Amino acid sequence: MKYRFLNPRVRSLRRGFAVVLLSLGAAILLGHFPENHPTPLLILPLLTSIAGTVDTMRCIQRRWSFYHGGVILCLYMDIMAVSLIAFLLFYPYALWLTSSQ
Repeated sequence: MKYRFLNPRVRSLRRGFAVVLLSLGAAILLGHFPENHPTPLLILPLLTSIAGTVDTMRCIQRRWSFYHGGVILCLYMDIMAVSLIAFLLFYPYALWLTSSQ
């Protein structure tokens, strides 16, 4: 294959990293970050960031090395990005529920 980066059968740390960061950027743009508008479209970036995290997780090696430690750090970054996207998705609905009472 000409582009190994796009082949999902090949493990790629860069692909997982790029998918998570692009979905985080899309979530910030879709959620209108400072105003935090509720939109169900944020489910798409959430699912793609989870898929990128799984793609990054595939790169873990069985034996510890510095590469393995770097993958663990990337997984921590991915989990933080997934949490931020989930926050952007659920926070406006939580505000709406508490303000209606």
